Amino acid sequence: MSLHLISHALCPYVQRAAISLTEKGVTFERTDIDLSNKPDWFLAISPLGKMPVLVVDGTPIFESAVILEYLEDTQPHALHPHDALDRARHRAWIEFGSAVLNDIAGFYSAPNEKALEEKVAALRSKFLRLDAELGEGPWFDGHRFSLVDVVFGPVFRYFDVFDTIGEFGVFTGLARVRAWRHELERRVSVKNAVSEDYPTLLRDFIRRRNSYLSQIMQTGGPKKTVTQVRSADR
Repeated sequence: MSLHLISHALCPYVQRAAISLTEKGVTFERTDIDLSNKPDWFLAISPLGKMPVLVVDGTPIFESAVILEYLEDTQPHALHPHDALDRARHRAWIEFGSAVLNDIAGFYSAPNEKALEEKVAALRSKFLRLDAELGEGPWFDGHRFSLVDVVFGPVFRYFDVFDTIGEFGVFTGLARVRAWRHELERRVSVKNAVSEDYPTLLRDFIRRRNSYLSQIMQTGGPKKTVTQVRSADR
């Protein structure tokens, strides 16, 4: 079987597919394209013009959730639980992970401080919910690495760069989430899902957004949002 992952250097949804393929020990080819100048051959195989696309023996599969399920159906080392109810629960938390990514996009695109703080609050609310869901770890499902972990590896990777820009307080007091994040940072499949220059590429991407976060990067401050300062004073 020939597997070819059509990729973008920063796309978190591509990272999901790459992590799953690596966890399953599957050999695959990976090709990055420029989303600002999509080649015609890519548009021909991606009806929505979105990443990722997995080409299987010449047949394209698009949408990351579909790709993950296809890999579960066809490749070894299952990352979904065996029990149907547990699988449904995990699929629901995968959708939750996509909602977190939407809030992250809103965070780095926020036009002003108020909008950024609203996204900080939205992100913190979601991670509070996750912290209550997590057990002793080290993974979402205890000692078993699953597709929920696959989905949240790229989520936490954003914050490795955000943390170098300022202190936003998203994970303050969330011990389980912080421990989970640390374990995912060290997982080989998660680390290898991006190139070594990912942090530089992400910072350049944010800088070009002309957002409030871009302004913080350019001016070197504020190091804390008003939300974080108020939280620290309580």
